[in-house]
Amino acid sequence: MKKFLFITSAFICLFINVQAQKKNLDKVVAVVGNNIILLSDLTQQYAIYLSSGNPPEERIKCVYLQQMLIQKLLKQQAEIDSIMVDDNQVDDELDKRMRYNVQRMGGQEKLEAFLNKSLLQYKDEMRPDVKEGLIAQKMQAKITENVSVTPLEVKQYFDSYPKDSLPDIGTEVEVGEIALHPKLTKAEKQRYYDKLDAMRLRIKSGEDFAFLAKTYSEDPGSAPEGGDLGFFDRSTMFKEFTAMAFKLKAGEMSPVFETEAGYHILQVIERRGEQVHARHILVRPQITPESLERVKLKADSIYKDITSKKLPFFTAASLYSDNRETQYNGGMMLYADNVTARTTFIPVEKLDPSVFVVIDTMKVNEISRPVPFQDERDGKQGYKIFLLKSKIPPHKGNLEQDYPKFKERAQKQKEDKIVSEWFEKRRETNYIRVDEEFADCDEMKLWVKKDKK
Repeated sequence: MKKFLFITSAFICLFINVQAQKKNLDKVVAVVGNNIILLSDLTQQYAIYLSSGNPPEERIKCVYLQQMLIQKLLKQQAEIDSIMVDDNQVDDELDKRMRYNVQRMGGQEKLEAFLNKSLLQYKDEMRPDVKEGLIAQKMQAKITENVSVTPLEVKQYFDSYPKDSLPDIGTEVEVGEIALHPKLTKAEKQRYYDKLDAMRLRIKSGEDFAFLAKTYSEDPGSAPEGGDLGFFDRSTMFKEFTAMAFKLKAGEMSPVFETEAGYHILQVIERRGEQVHARHILVRPQITPESLERVKLKADSIYKDITSKKLPFFTAASLYSDNRETQYNGGMMLYADNVTARTTFIPVEKLDPSVFVVIDTMKVNEISRPVPFQDERDGKQGYKIFLLKSKIPPHKGNLEQDYPKFKERAQKQKEDKIVSEWFEKRRETNYIRVDEEFADCDEMKLWVKKDKK
């Protein structure tokens, strides 16, 4: 059976650059049940493909048309099964794409000039497409939710590999970390509180909130939009932020308050049931040399406790690490690629270079001395203590060492088969028509086969 290009998170994120202007002269290029696909929709996808620097290739339109047919079929079944996504999920996905686009284009103004419209207009136009994509993704997850593989199936999958085709597995390591961030004293924080409180007073005196947010806010996601966060519910933000937002009435502005991200002032724009539309200004306190020295002394103390056997590394990570992603995993770092689920075994080439430099000369079960670090994503500084828990040298894939990998691949193969069978049945029982302009595409042959005698 021919493989299909299934809906994935990568495909869902494909709509990132332009919302092409729909022409007055348009036509329907495909129909799936009561859903239609317009030529302008397909042209839009091709424009995205070209705007990403890819060479012109008409066949790509056939690939996109197949992906759109798949999405429409999934969406249609989702409607039957009452599968929906809430507005918060759509808003989160839209905001994620807007932040990516703003960064990619070098700022909000450049992006709006490229689109020839405001970001808010663009988000409104994108909303139906994004919502449909998320629904389709959720429907596909439902199709495979009960799929699992037994140890026997994993072995059968492994045995299906020709022995000379078994994958080469490079060096992998298990690495634990304890990350410590400097903490400011109340006196050190006061200047940032005062700075934001002065802005709050300026707004109360008549200055524009959105202008000050664009100028001073240190939230890269909302600052370009005047601090606008859109609608969110009680589960989306930091608990202190949520408590303040739901406490205020529409039009009210908060005093200065603190969350893990820094200091905020917040203004509620609109309340809608259990959702709030708000905007904010964020100021992030900057670390001081004194706070760095304090955290270094703390890291040295923890290192001594671990190496003197007073405290196991994994317990120390749970008690002291400031990295929430690893703190409750005993400090163990996790890795996930497009095939396997999250695992503690990390290919060395996928390690952050700053981590690799430290663990490269370490022995298994060795603990590193505290080393300074700065996170490239958010600029946070501090100290880290590393544990090299295990190191697996390069080898041919085998079940003894690589069972989790082959289990995930067997799982993926089984899921693909289930989804293929699902599509096969739905194609036979749903009305599907493809315009003659695209009917001869290789990707369309199975979709139009019922029309051929």
